[in-house]
Amino acid sequence: MAATFAERPILNSPYEYPSRHWELEDGVPIDRIVESRRGSEYVTPVPPPRRRAAQRSMTLGIEELSGAGQEYDPTPIINEIRRRVDAWREIPDSRQWGVTAETARLLEHWRSYEFQGIRPFFCQIEAVETVIWLTEVVGIFRDNPSRAEFRGIHSHITGANGQANPELLRLALKLATGAGKTTVMAMLIAWQAANAARYPNRRQFTKGFLVVTPGITIRDRLRVLLPNDPENYYEHRDLVPKDMLGIIRQAQIVITNYHAFKLRERQQISAGTRRLLQGKGGQVFGTTETEGQMLRRVMPNLMGLRRVMVLNDEGHHCYREKSGYSDEGRLTGDDRLEAKNNADAA
Repeated sequence: MAATFAERPILNSPYEYPSRHWELEDGVPIDRIVESRRGSEYVTPVPPPRRRAAQRSMTLGIEELSGAGQEYDPTPIINEIRRRVDAWREIPDSRQWGVTAETARLLEHWRSYEFQGIRPFFCQIEAVETVIWLTEVVGIFRDNPSRAEFRGIHSHITGANGQANPELLRLALKLATGAGKTTVMAMLIAWQAANAARYPNRRQFTKGFLVVTPGITIRDRLRVLLPNDPENYYEHRDLVPKDMLGIIRQAQIVITNYHAFKLRERQQISAGTRRLLQGKGGQVFGTTETEGQMLRRVMPNLMGLRRVMVLNDEGHHCYREKSGYSDEGRLTGDDRLEAKNNADAA
């Protein structure tokens, strides 16, 4: 008798390419196995409602994420990139991967090394593979893609970034809870640092990293990303070959929480003096640090670098801007209290 979803919800090994999935109907798994990987799509897994029309009104659709001058529909490009990375992964000769020798060595290590302890999951390796493929093969950090066949992907990513935040190219990696985002960040840092040491003038690589977290608790947990930390992942989880550890230790890494970017008062003044210093718009001149002063406070050892990679941990805390929706309106009273406590601790 065939197993049901309730009896066997997990079909694939976390260390291998997912080759099977349970079919969904209205966002709910049914007892039918499909012999292929599930494609990327928007799914809202909710119990069948008594009043279906009312329930549908609660579902967040793509049209709600889109607005004037921008279109948010990432599913087709995600599936296309997946297919391309799958084909690229199957190329047997590393000399044909289109990546540097340092990158090829790390990829072979993550895919084939006999790990004595915790072994990277397939989803972790795939996440890093995708960033590497987009950076070194497609060339999204260059003005033009390296090959004509990648122009569509190159244009989509650069165009989406141009609409959201011009002149700052960003990539988002979405992993399930428990998938191990810290390991992914460590692998990205190792890849960048190893190549930056070998190719210091290439704009795709850097030895400087700013890791931004949503709170001080997560900030402290991420100390394992520091190469000199006693429990660092590069050494204790064998994420890089032994002879590459010295190169990784050259990386300059700052780990902070986002509250640290709030401009602070440079000097304490009384309420009466503040009123005297206020201009017509209510601005107090000369008492609040500038953005440059804030950056020197938060990341002093990164200021001299031409390129810095910013890793935004818990990226789902960053929201697309909605017109007429104030920052204050986003927070409940408890949320504001927690944010204030985090800011005070920062």
